[in-house]
Amino acid sequence: MTNFLSTLLSSIVSPHLTAAVVSTCTINGQPVDCAGFTGLFAGVFGGFILVGIAFAVLMIVSNWKIYTKAGKPGWTSIVPIYNFVVLLDIVGKPAWWVILMFIPFVNVIMGIIVVHRLSLSFGKDIGFTIGLLLLSPIFYPILGFGSAQYQPLNSTAPRVY
Repeated sequence: MTNFLSTLLSSIVSPHLTAAVVSTCTINGQPVDCAGFTGLFAGVFGGFILVGIAFAVLMIVSNWKIYTKAGKPGWTSIVPIYNFVVLLDIVGKPAWWVILMFIPFVNVIMGIIVVHRLSLSFGKDIGFTIGLLLLSPIFYPILGFGSAQYQPLNSTAPRVY
């Protein structure tokens, strides 16, 4: 494994630095505690992985609950692309809007509109929409596990801000 890393890194950085850090565990002729560095790296990287997994599980469970509250099967929240088609149905927009999500810059505007309509569908206001957009790990669980009830939006109804 060390030889593989040494070869890989030597193609990216200078051979002297690669040899010093990876294969001989010396820098400028001074011995370096490679085990300590490896442990530190593994701990930090492992911590980021665990936080990422926890975040993903929280968002999946929250979305599952939101879809269930809206009367849709929870499993549809984890199927790529189809989950957005179902979300469009939840917020009262036509399914062809999913095509707009593949257009750069338009997809950002569409995402904001859909999140705002999701917020309105659960009786929330623009402040909650901003929370959903900027503090998703906090506001999606509030929407999914809170007392908010789904109220279907009529796409021809006047805008409520």
